[in-house]
Amino acid sequence: MSHPRLVSTRLFSGLMCCALVVGFASPGMAWAQAAPTVAGLPDFTGIVQKNAPAVVQVEAKYTGRRPKGARGMPMQGMDPGQAEIFRRFFGMPMMPSPEDQAHTSLGSGFIISGDGYIITNNHVVEGADTVTVRLQDRRTLTAKVVGTDATYDIALLKVDARSNLPAVSIGDSRLLKPGQWVLAIGSPFGFDYTVTQGIISAVGRNLGSQDQPATSFIQTDVPINRGNSGGPLFNLQGQVVGVNSQIYSSSGGYQGVAFSIPIDLAMNVVGQLKTKGYVTRGQLGVEVKPVDDDVVKALKLDRAQGAIVVTVTPGSAAQKAGLQAGDIILGFNGHTIDQGADLPPLVSMTPPGTTVPVQILRDGKEKTINATIGTMPRNQNSVAGAGAAAPSKGADALGLSVESVDASTRSQLGLQAGEGVAITNVTGTVAAQAGLQPGDVILMVNQKKVGSVEAFRAATAGVKPGDTVLLLVRRGDSSNFIALTVPDQND
Repeated sequence: MSHPRLVSTRLFSGLMCCALVVGFASPGMAWAQAAPTVAGLPDFTGIVQKNAPAVVQVEAKYTGRRPKGARGMPMQGMDPGQAEIFRRFFGMPMMPSPEDQAHTSLGSGFIISGDGYIITNNHVVEGADTVTVRLQDRRTLTAKVVGTDATYDIALLKVDARSNLPAVSIGDSRLLKPGQWVLAIGSPFGFDYTVTQGIISAVGRNLGSQDQPATSFIQTDVPINRGNSGGPLFNLQGQVVGVNSQIYSSSGGYQGVAFSIPIDLAMNVVGQLKTKGYVTRGQLGVEVKPVDDDVVKALKLDRAQGAIVVTVTPGSAAQKAGLQAGDIILGFNGHTIDQGADLPPLVSMTPPGTTVPVQILRDGKEKTINATIGTMPRNQNSVAGAGAAAPSKGADALGLSVESVDASTRSQLGLQAGEGVAITNVTGTVAAQAGLQPGDVILMVNQKKVGSVEAFRAATAGVKPGDTVLLLVRRGDSSNFIALTVPDQND
């Protein structure tokens, strides 16, 4: 059974032979005759007539002389579009394909200022040898790539024009709410100035993608396909509120779920690319996981809310602010953190050097600490992850034997003296099913640090059958929360 995958809406020349024949009809045909307005439904014709001239088709040409570090090419005989799906969403290395070494791909874009600045997706132009844009009046202009940012999947282009170019109006994506009408204009499969409409399905959607962990997407049911990438998403006021980017699909075609990059984020990237040529992101210096039902049970929380801190990077903004492993982050700079995925985009968008309030839950009490955000190293993805917790009963009930951590192990794991106990034997079924194994180091029990066998036994002494115990476990250079529920009878 196939499962849906996130699919870039980039269009390759190998998929558009029919589009080239019929896709370049007169740009005025799409709105030559406006259909009667249906009572209760919006009429989009005015928005289209005003903004279509500022939407462009982006053509990226590749000669096959790939620069060092460029993405791999498709496997022999594979459709280029399929190969891109495998590369982008499955991380598969691709074998060189002679027939695909030189090719052309199409996407969309939109003009944001009369002097020729254009926004599109990074994946539309990434690694291209030449980029041209096609305007509604049929002019084709050579575009310079001013800068790109792969993490946010935004590229800024610039064309030279003798007269002011038509430009879109920029809206505020922070005001979007599910249920609002939106429409897209772009070039799916090479069909210029195609207009599609729908509603906002959700906002603040984090896709858990390794490529874009710091982006909270706008989810819509607007039909977009390959070739729509980089095109604008408009609200009913005719303002751009998003950059169309991806679809969720099992076939590579539209299936009712589409994602757009918020225009606020895109314009932040544009401003930095203009002034610096690169994008700076904020970094807190924590790895976080979601608060799941096991964590709720172990810590006796009201509900599963927030992001639980798994590790704190030494010397980071988080450590300097006093954040600790086991803290649950409930709010960041005035924004509520409902789930672990909410935190990375907020941190990433915060300018380095900014001091922000961070609301946390520690030992059952809420408190606010101030953190001065650091700078994420360039070409590094965001701060955070996704995870869970662990509970248990006494050491015997948990089915674990532990001993003190020797000096050599502490040195290898980067632990301080008096930090953690090492698992020597796993006898309990629950512990074994949770993946615990000899050599793992337990750092905390129910958010309490344990640095000796005595401390571990004291922390687990009152655990009864049915209780859930939250363990912070270190294995190699990775730490994770594991939840163990003590069975009614010993394993």
